[in-house]
Amino acid sequence: MKTQRPYPHVEISKRAASRIQPGHPWVFDNEITNQEGPFEDGALCDVLSPKGRYLGTGFYNSHSKIRVRILSRNANDKFDESFYLRRVRYAWEYRKAVLEKGSGSFRLVFGEADHFPGLTVDKFGPVLVTQTLSLGIEKIKPLLFPLLAQVLEEDGLPVAGIYERNDVRVRGLEGLPENTGWYPLPGRAAPTETTTEIEENGIRYLVDFANGQKTGFFLDQKYNRAAAARLAPGRRVLDCFTHTGSFGLNCAKAGAARVHSVDVSETAIACAKENCARNGLSHMVEYQAANVFDLLPALAPGQYDYIILDPPAFTKSGKTVDSAERGYKEINYRAMKALPRGGYLATCSCSHFMGDARFRAMLQSAAHDAGVELRLIEARAQGPDHPVLWNVPETDYLKFYLLQIV
Repeated sequence: MKTQRPYPHVEISKRAASRIQPGHPWVFDNEITNQEGPFEDGALCDVLSPKGRYLGTGFYNSHSKIRVRILSRNANDKFDESFYLRRVRYAWEYRKAVLEKGSGSFRLVFGEADHFPGLTVDKFGPVLVTQTLSLGIEKIKPLLFPLLAQVLEEDGLPVAGIYERNDVRVRGLEGLPENTGWYPLPGRAAPTETTTEIEENGIRYLVDFANGQKTGFFLDQKYNRAAAARLAPGRRVLDCFTHTGSFGLNCAKAGAARVHSVDVSETAIACAKENCARNGLSHMVEYQAANVFDLLPALAPGQYDYIILDPPAFTKSGKTVDSAERGYKEINYRAMKALPRGGYLATCSCSHFMGDARFRAMLQSAAHDAGVELRLIEARAQGPDHPVLWNVPETDYLKFYLLQIV
């Protein structure tokens, strides 16, 4: 590089540069051909092409296979408080533009899609829940986290506290320990409660952000739940993998004839029942703790005319995607066999590794084996507060289909 830079640098292979230059933010350990230090794990370094062209600056970590997570591609950026404040404001301004006014709960930061590599921030009413999966972000938390509260409070949205949900094994790949608890924001005491109530699509939920899955509640399906509910009036609905009860409750509120919600977890069923009672819908929804893979084959044909499949990710690795596909096909095949002609199916996958083309092919194969045809009503993805960057395929993970059996 002709310009003197204050950071150490790594040079990457031509093949890696062809992926990094259009926008992908990850440099893997086996893509580095040369490096000049000294390096500090969690600190910044420059990324150069084989010809010495500047490609970006990111967090370096010798413990991780993702050796550098690119933070910026602007050689003029100074990584001070003003830089991170701009980034947080940019994320917030985007949410204000794409979400309906008055949204109390949403994803404020979606990692690489918001150019905060390895950081997730969900807002549940007055509480922010974070998950930090990169060493670089971990090291700048004292600077960054107060800015999250500052930006929201500038717009009149009070922040009672920031709760960390770093109880994920992937932190070990970054050389980070697992931990949970309130982050100490300067000048304010942490709340005493680790539950809060939110409202989504007119339905109220109790969110246990200390013990619930991920950050406590899955915000990415908000608009898909509303879309699914539009088909529910007068129908007999089977809501599989109900978790906190959200799809079933949306359908019940929309006027379903009855709703049967199922999950293998007794804890999830208890949570869903509580949310149902909170909304005065207990007379409309029946709950059952059961394995969906056992339940679906036992259904009588026509017992339900609308089945919703919202399973957890069956794969979190490309190595197990074949097995995951068999699982997806099994539940979709069984649902298609159980539904009458003219019945409806809502089905989805939240695994990035189960790509959209493969998911669609699986649905077509299941329909063939079930002896039915599928009429596409709507194809959807994650909500806009979980934005997709087209040059970062890992940000595109949720597939959601509304189909009619014909």
